Amino acid sequence: MCLGQPMMNAESAGRLPFSWPVRVYWEDTDAGGVVYHANYLCFFERCRSEWLRSLGIAQERFRHEFDRVFAIRSMHTDYRRASRLDDQLVVRVDEVRVGLASLDFRQSILRQGEDESIATAQVRVGCLVASSFKPTRMPDSLRQILLQATESGAD
Repeated sequence: MCLGQPMMNAESAGRLPFSWPVRVYWEDTDAGGVVYHANYLCFFERCRSEWLRSLGIAQERFRHEFDRVFAIRSMHTDYRRASRLDDQLVVRVDEVRVGLASLDFRQSILRQGEDESIATAQVRVGCLVASSFKPTRMPDSLRQILLQATESGAD
């Protein structure tokens, strides 16, 4: 299966924890000048997408070639501290558990240079048939890429 070329070298592709930098812009904040809570969900999403891209998994190509998409099934988010305009954040995929038809992510957001989390998330992503939105197993070739990257397995 060829889903696209990894954007990183083979040694660093998909290595966990995977980090993606984000700067807080004006449109990310609310009237109080802090990041609006729903925008953290966008930050988490971008990081998961970039982690997949680092493995050579281009989601649009995945949809066209395999008629498959990933969709959020559940998410638990814990907001611990505020971030503000111009903060430089590091969004991470800390852990991934690979199932037959799902991925479970543990993620965190930290201010650059700090160790304390601003927000954390537990995210379950399901694999769906794109044309019907019905749950389905991941293609074996994709699952093998994910298993190699995470060195984990699930039911």
